[in-house]
Amino acid sequence: MMTVNNSLSFWWQYHFLHGLQHVGRVLRGRGARQQAARPTASDQVLHGAYSLFTFAQSYSPQVLNLLPLVFKYCTFARGSGFTPRPLLIWRRCGGDVYYSNKLKGPASGRLYVPNYYPARYSSAAVENQAETPKTTSSRSKETLKGSSEKREFQAETRMLLDIVARSLYSDKEVFIRELISNASDALEKFRYLNVSSAPDALKLLETDRPLEIRLSTDKQNRTLTFQDSGIGMTKDELNQNLGTIARSGSKSFIEEIKKQGKDQASSIIGQFGVGFYSAFMVADKIEVYTKSSVEGSQGYKWSSDGSGVYEVQEADGVAIGTKIIVHLKTECREYADDEIVKNIIKKYSNFVSSPIFLNDEQVNQIKPLWLMEPKEVTHEQHVEFYRFISQSYDKPRYTLHYKTDVPLSIRAILYVPEGKPGLFELSRDSDVGVALYSRKILIKSKAENILPKWLRFVKGVVDSEDIPLNLSRELLQNSALIVKLKTVLTNRFLKFMIDMSNKNPSDYEAFYKEYSIFLKEGIVTSQSSIEKEEIAKLLRFESSKLPNGQRTSLSEYATRQKEDQRTIYYLAAPSRELAESSPYYESLKKRDVEVLFCYEMYDELVLLELKEFNNRKLVSIENDMQTTAAEEPDNIIGSDALQQSQVDEVVSYLKSHLAGKIFDVKTTSKLETHPCVITVQEMAAARHFIRTQAQNLSEENRFALLRPHLEINVKHPIIKKLHKLMSSDPELAKMISEQLFSNAMVTAGLILDPRNLIVHINELLVKALEKH
Repeated sequence: MMTVNNSLSFWWQYHFLHGLQHVGRVLRGRGARQQAARPTASDQVLHGAYSLFTFAQSYSPQVLNLLPLVFKYCTFARGSGFTPRPLLIWRRCGGDVYYSNKLKGPASGRLYVPNYYPARYSSAAVENQAETPKTTSSRSKETLKGSSEKREFQAETRMLLDIVARSLYSDKEVFIRELISNASDALEKFRYLNVSSAPDALKLLETDRPLEIRLSTDKQNRTLTFQDSGIGMTKDELNQNLGTIARSGSKSFIEEIKKQGKDQASSIIGQFGVGFYSAFMVADKIEVYTKSSVEGSQGYKWSSDGSGVYEVQEADGVAIGTKIIVHLKTECREYADDEIVKNIIKKYSNFVSSPIFLNDEQVNQIKPLWLMEPKEVTHEQHVEFYRFISQSYDKPRYTLHYKTDVPLSIRAILYVPEGKPGLFELSRDSDVGVALYSRKILIKSKAENILPKWLRFVKGVVDSEDIPLNLSRELLQNSALIVKLKTVLTNRFLKFMIDMSNKNPSDYEAFYKEYSIFLKEGIVTSQSSIEKEEIAKLLRFESSKLPNGQRTSLSEYATRQKEDQRTIYYLAAPSRELAESSPYYESLKKRDVEVLFCYEMYDELVLLELKEFNNRKLVSIENDMQTTAAEEPDNIIGSDALQQSQVDEVVSYLKSHLAGKIFDVKTTSKLETHPCVITVQEMAAARHFIRTQAQNLSEENRFALLRPHLEINVKHPIIKKLHKLMSSDPELAKMISEQLFSNAMVTAGLILDPRNLIVHINELLVKALEKH
C-alpha cells in the first residue's frame, strides 16, 4: 500500500529514512566522546551510504539519483553545524511526506511517503522500471469545444459556500457518502424513466447499459473521481441542480412523481440538497462532466473552485451519466488513497443497491437484509450480517426482522448477542449499537435516539424513509417523529422478547441471567408507565411457592393468586435461606401467601419504581408488616405472654435505654420465632441510603434520618427473661436490649458493617458466663 511513485515498497522507505538517521547521527555527533570520534567516523558514514545504496539498487534504480543529493545535504550539515533530518532531506530531494496511522505491523505509526516526483531527477534506469497496475484516470477522452460560460451561483454567496464546506459537516469523509448517494439517485431516476409507460415519456439512449457507480483514485495528481451511468443532466438541469445551493434534484423528481400519483421511485434517497457541495471541504476545484440520457443531448463540463463562480462549457466524448473529478487539497490528499476510500465506502454506502467499483474492484457485496422479506433470509445470512455490523464473532441469540408501514415506514433488523455483555456495554456511557439508515445510506452508525439507553446491548439496523434529516444527514431534526420511531421500535422489541420468553423458557432463562440488569435499568429510567409494565413482563424472580432455583414471572404470580388478593408481595434478601428465615416472612408464611424473593441489591428499588403490575400493587412485606402492625391493639395478652403491666414496663425500659437509636417501641403478634423486628418507612429506600450515603453521617444522624421502630414479640423467651433481668441484673439487661436492637438492624439490612458488633457480642458472652 505504501509506495514511492507507486513502485517502491514501504520497506525501502523505512530503510532509506533509517539510513539517513544513521548518517545524520554520525555526522553531527554529541559530547566530547563523539567529538573525538569524528575523524574516524568516515567508516560509519560509508557504512550508512552502502546501506542506502544497497536498498536503492534492490528496490528501484531511480532512487540512485537521490544519493548524491543526500550526501550533499549531509556534507553541508557537517560543515555548518546544521542537524540533518531525514524528513527534511526527503522533502528537499523531491518527496512529499505526511504522518499515517493506517499502517499495519512494523510500519505502524511511521512516516508515510506517498509520492515522489521523478520529473525532477530523471534517469535512464527509470525507463526500464516495471510498470505498476494503472488505475482509472480522471482524465478521459472528453474534449472541450467552444467558449466557456461563466456564471455566479444564483442566490448564494461565497460565505454560504464556506458554511457548507467548512461548518455543516462534522467529518470530511462524508463527502464520499454524499457523492455516492447522488450517483445512486441518478441511477434510480434512469431505472424509473426507462420502465415508465407514460405517453409523454422521453426517448432514452443506451437503455441496456450497465447501471453502476465507479470511483478511481490518482495519488500523483491528488484526484478522486466519481462516475455513474445514470440519467445525466442537460445544461438547464446542470445550472439548476449545481448552480443553486440547497436545491435537490432528486427531491424535485420525487415531488413531480407524487403529483402524478406514482410511487415507483421510492428508492431514490432525496432529501439532502447540499450534499454535492460537501466536496468543497476537501477540494480546491471540482469538475463535472455530464450527458443526459435523453436522445439528442449534448455533453457538458461544469467546474468551480467554490469561490461563488462556476463555468459551463460544451464537451464531446462525454459518456452518458455524470463524472465528478474532485481535485483534492494538499492537506486532504489521503482521500486519493484507495484503502482509505474503500473503508469509507464500506462504512457509509455498503448497502447501496447499485454496484460500486473502486479502481475496477466491486466494494459493496453485502446485501441489505433488512429490505428483504423476512422469510427469504436464511439463518446463515443473519449470522454473517450480524457479525458484519457488530464487528464480533459470536452469533445472534435472538433475531427480530421487522417491517411495517404504519404508523411509520420502518425496515429493521435487531439482534440480541449470544455472548455475555462486555464491560463497555454495562456502562451507561457506552453507545447504542443500532445503526440508522435512510434508503440504504448510513446516516449514523450509532444512533442513540432510536432505542432507549437501556437497550444498548441490542445490535442491528433501522431504515426509515420517514425520518426528516438536516442538511448533513448527521442530526435528527424532528424530535416528535424520532420519539415516535423510538416508541414503535421499543414496543415491538418488547413484544418480541415477551413472545420468545413464553415460547422457549429455557433459552430465555439463559438470556435473563446475563441481561436482566438492562431490563431492570429500563424500569428505573423509563418515563412511560406503559413501557415499564411491558418490561416488567420480562422480569423473573424465585418464589416461596416454587422449588429453589426456579424463577417465575409477575404474570404467572398473578394467575396463582386468590380472587380476593390484589397485592404482589416481595422480600429482598441476599439468599433464599435468609429470605425464608426472615422475621418479616413469618406472618405471610403462616397465612400461606406467596412471596417473591429478590436477591440482587437493586431488585427492591426496581419494584419500588414499578409500583404496580396488572392493576396489582407491588408491596414489600417489610412495609406490609408495618402497616398491619399499626392496626393492631397495643395490649397483647395471652397465657404464655407477659401481663399488660409487664409489657408496659418492658416497652418503657427499651425506650429509655435505646433513646437516640429508636423512634418508638411497639408490640406485634406477627412474630413467632423472633423476639423483635425493625420497621422503617420505605425499607428499600432506607437500605439504599445506608449503602450510598450513610458513610458521611454520624451514627446519631443516621438514626435520626431512619427513625426506626422496634416491634417486640412479648411471647418470646428472651423478652420474658429481659423483664426479669431489668430488676435482678440491670447491667446484663442493658446489654441484652442493645444486642436485640443490633440484631434487628442487621436483619433489616440497615447496619453498614456488622463486624462492628463483634466486640459487643463478646462482652455479652463474658457477662452471661460469669456464673459458670
